[in-house]
Amino acid sequence: MLGGADNEFSQNNLCFEEYPLSSSQSLPDRFTDKDVELLAKQTLYAGFFSMVKYRLRHKLFAGGWSEEMDREVFERGHAVVVLPYDPVSDSVVIQEQFRVGACATTSHPWLYELVAGIIEPGESAEEVAHREAAEEAGLTLGRVEHLFSYLVSPGGTTERIELYVGEVDSRGIGGLHGLANEHEDIRVQVLPRSQVLAMLADGQVENAATIIALQWLQLHGDALKSRWEVD
Repeated sequence: MLGGADNEFSQNNLCFEEYPLSSSQSLPDRFTDKDVELLAKQTLYAGFFSMVKYRLRHKLFAGGWSEEMDREVFERGHAVVVLPYDPVSDSVVIQEQFRVGACATTSHPWLYELVAGIIEPGESAEEVAHREAAEEAGLTLGRVEHLFSYLVSPGGTTERIELYVGEVDSRGIGGLHGLANEHEDIRVQVLPRSQVLAMLADGQVENAATIIALQWLQLHGDALKSRWEVD
């Protein structure tokens, strides 16, 4: 939290080791985390999410080191997103819920999304996929395939998404779901793949992870359906 002596930078608890390099050293084909020197780290806020201030410098493409700089980073943990797909009915389980961050830029902050959740300590990403599918949509996942791992917005947050496609039986699925103690109010629908992809093309889907997953489905849906039907 802000305030008092805690507002000073501390040299303790650095998240990277220090790797000072001479500017005369040749550049690598690609920089790594060893080409970043963390000088200080300060927690500005710690709640459900955290805000951390880093002082650092890094190697430059032209050689040598950058000047020291301060960067504030939003720490919200890492997450899993699951595309629930029924190969028998060729349909997708999609959900809607309110997102406060959307209020600033859209008149409809109830977004079309997929199953998603934060990875808790001690959980694997695939365990989160199964847990969130049950909690948010009443789904039991069958086969699960990992699609991508990507950074959400690395200029300002450390969050990484693990994206999966999960096999479901969508018969009887739908209605309202979510955990009351987490203030979740989730409307779940089962829609034909063609309809969901038409919604994507029409700009109705604004959630980044959902866009990425549906674009993957647009490219690979036929192969996925055939593979899971045969298996």
